[in-house]
Amino acid sequence: MSFLDRKETKPAPPQHIAIIMDGNGRWAKKRGLPRTAGHSAGAESFRRIANYCRKIGVKYLTVYAFSTENWKRSAEEVSGIMKLLGAYLKEALRDMEKNHVRFCFFGDLSRLSPELQKLCLDAQSRSSEYHEVQVNFCLNYGGRDEIVRGIRRFAADVAVGKRQPEEITEALFDTYLDSAGVPDPELVIRPSGEMRTSNFLPWQTVYSEFVYMNVLWPDFSSKDLDAAIEEYHRRNRRFGGA
Repeated sequence: MSFLDRKETKPAPPQHIAIIMDGNGRWAKKRGLPRTAGHSAGAESFRRIANYCRKIGVKYLTVYAFSTENWKRSAEEVSGIMKLLGAYLKEALRDMEKNHVRFCFFGDLSRLSPELQKLCLDAQSRSSEYHEVQVNFCLNYGGRDEIVRGIRRFAADVAVGKRQPEEITEALFDTYLDSAGVPDPELVIRPSGEMRTSNFLPWQTVYSEFVYMNVLWPDFSSKDLDAAIEEYHRRNRRFGGA
């Protein structure tokens, strides 16, 4: 029985779930396939999980799609990832009226191709009226890079007299980040068996619950998400208070 079937008797899912979509390359290697095949399978897994999150009432889903460090991979693999993302965004734009998903992008999009930048901005603009569920894509994203860019934005406002240095608070600094206006994730899931955060949302996840799972992302199912949510509900979230 899925979380969807039990939602009337179980606690509500976290409002905001973040996922490090890890293990595509290893999934492909285990099957003797090129890494690009793993990314294709991972894209299908994302579609399934995003749709399931919408059905069970998750309001925000943030996924680590491409990090600032992923440019170190082969040109063929990077090109394949970008083509998959472009194809997904074209599909999303086509089906936007049906799915009512709001899209947002965290990261420095300036390094992407002009075509992909336009797709991202079009998806973000055209979906801005939807509020049922918001999917945040971390694309050319690094947590430290996000913080540095936020500092630069604040410093620029100080330089022109819009802000004073002594005004800075945690709440104000939040507004200079890519995630401005989005609540912090309650639950962060990392499939693949790796147990590190890999520069993913370091500011926003200081009190998130982390669940590491020994399943590669292309094999990640709604049952795995159910298990992670159940583990989250077993945690005692004290926020340093006890």
